[in-house]
Amino acid sequence: MQEIDKATFGAGCYWCVEAVFQNLNGVEKVVSGFMGGHIKNPAYKEVCQGTTGHAEVCQIDFDSSVISFEELLEVLWATHDPTTINQQGADRGTQYRSAIFYHNDAQKEMAKQSKQEVAPKYWQDPIVTEISPLSEFYEAPSYHHDYFNKNPTAGYCRVVISPKIIKFRKQFTDKLK
Repeated sequence: MQEIDKATFGAGCYWCVEAVFQNLNGVEKVVSGFMGGHIKNPAYKEVCQGTTGHAEVCQIDFDSSVISFEELLEVLWATHDPTTINQQGADRGTQYRSAIFYHNDAQKEMAKQSKQEVAPKYWQDPIVTEISPLSEFYEAPSYHHDYFNKNPTAGYCRVVISPKIIKFRKQFTDKLK
C-alpha cells in the first residue's frame, strides 16, 4: 500500500536537487520552490538577491514503503556539499544554503542522527546543514520545474548538473527508477 510522505531539502540550486531526487525509485513528485524566509510570496528575483531569507528547496513526495526518509537523507549528503555555508560550488548566497526542513518530530530526529552519523561518511569537514521546522512553501515559477530534463544542453546543466547526475547514478544504482 502506498504511503506518500514529504521531505523538503535545500542543497544549493534547486535544479540540481530536483534532477537527482526525481530519479529515485519511490519518489513520486519533486517540486522546486522556496522556504525558510521572512516575507510572504517571494518572487524568484527577490530570493536571488538574498534579501528574503528563503532557501531554494525541493519538496519531495515519496512512497515510504519503497524508499525511506533515511535513504533520502543519505542521497542528500552524497549529492551536495553540506560543509559550506550559503554556497554550493559557484552558487553563493543564503538561498543556496544546505537545509533540511522537517515535517514532523520523527523527521527531525532522523535528520539530526543522519547529520551526525551518515554525513561524516561522505565529508570530513564539519557539517553546517541547518535542520529547521517546516515553514511556508512557495512554489517556484513554472519555467523552473523539471529544468534539467527540459534544458539538458543549457550551460549550467552541462557543466554542473550532468556531472552530478552521472556520479549519483553510479553511486545509487540500486535506488534508481
